[in-house]
Amino acid sequence: MGDLGTWPGGFERLYEERFVALVTLATLLTGSGAAAEEIVQDAFLRCRTALDRAEHPAAYVRAAVVNGCRSFHRRNALARRRSLDVLPVSAEPELHELADVLALLPSRQRTVLVLRYYADLTEAEIAELLRCRPGTVKSLASRGLANLRTMIEP
Repeated sequence: MGDLGTWPGGFERLYEERFVALVTLATLLTGSGAAAEEIVQDAFLRCRTALDRAEHPAAYVRAAVVNGCRSFHRRNALARRRSLDVLPVSAEPELHELADVLALLPSRQRTVLVLRYYADLTEAEIAELLRCRPGTVKSLASRGLANLRTMIEP
């Protein structure tokens, strides 16, 4: 990862520990494995100088990844309709099926559901991350789950 003297303390360990999970998170949010890897790599590079000062470095990078995914959707409105192309090789087979269904949801509903049930964030944490009210998160989650039920149930 370059000259070890230029990387903040713990940066490499954080990268090694969180990279695959963050790529999976970003893949579920964007619908693109290739875009997800790029977003995660960019997030780590953008955050590297601030990680020493961050109270919770993993959460700081995760927020950068989520924001990168939001930017991806703003730049690529058509990408929202695509199905997932690649999840990390280590992903369970059920995750591939879930990702295909999630790709059919509107971006904000998908984002809330992935952050709540995959990243295990609270409604308050999601609201802070998405810069909206907790009631909006509840509403998006409720509508997203209702949409998933109609897609999954016979």
